Amino acid sequence: MTALILRRLSDLRAKTAAWRRAGETIGLVPTMGALHAGHLSLAAAAKQSCDRVIVTIFVNPKQFNKPEDLENYPRTEADDAQKLAHLGVDLIYVPDPDQIYPEGYATNVSVAGSITDVMEGPFRPGHFDGVATVVAKLFLQTSADKAFFGQKDYQQLMVVTRMARDLDIPIEVIGCETVREASGLAMSSRNLLLPKDRLAKAAALNAAMRVAAAKASAGGAWAPLETAARQTLAEAGFGDVEYFDLRCAQTLEALDSPSRPARLLAAAWMDGVRLIDNIEVPQLNS
Repeated sequence: MTALILRRLSDLRAKTAAWRRAGETIGLVPTMGALHAGHLSLAAAAKQSCDRVIVTIFVNPKQFNKPEDLENYPRTEADDAQKLAHLGVDLIYVPDPDQIYPEGYATNVSVAGSITDVMEGPFRPGHFDGVATVVAKLFLQTSADKAFFGQKDYQQLMVVTRMARDLDIPIEVIGCETVREASGLAMSSRNLLLPKDRLAKAAALNAAMRVAAAKASAGGAWAPLETAARQTLAEAGFGDVEYFDLRCAQTLEALDSPSRPARLLAAAWMDGVRLIDNIEVPQLNS
């Protein structure tokens, strides 16, 4: 059965108010649509944890740096709704633009400091402000108890978690494991923009990350491991590798070795498509 689709905030709040009166818990999965198995795994996790599940679909203009990226972002609402029908999602909220940014809208949510000043921050100015702003609005509009995000966007997950905590929004932010293609490539809506032959080559990103992570955990110096990985990616057909960083899993501080809980995070371009990924790095062998 296809989930109910709502586009107006008043209708959404009427529905969630009824759920609240019945004592039901609400799970939220915020998305920009073009749903893949990763998104569906989040909806399934929400369904297991909550009485009611809302999936939101909103292509947020505030988190795109280039107008052409916003224009080219895939929009597949009918297909998305069909995919969600099999999971028992209760409601799909596809807000009209004026329900998120009404005329005269003038408020911005910004998370400052070390978790936004690195990696995605410098390469996508204003991106995290756009993410924090729209997610804060969706948290408040849905009044959800729990929100489910994929760890593929690890830095985003940290930003959203900090934002909710700092603003005292009563919601639990839950990070779920990255869902991957058989090749190891992290599933992403942007993968749809790559032809099949280039999609296969893009799997080299995760492969290079796993090699570097294993060698770092065995005591290898990070600087030469990063250099070697960048060379491997260039040979695989990647263009610009924006970052390939070993960082503290809690603070995103740069590390020379995984002497404490660490993540390896990377962003690289393949045929005009920007791909990101991250993996956990085992702590340095003693």
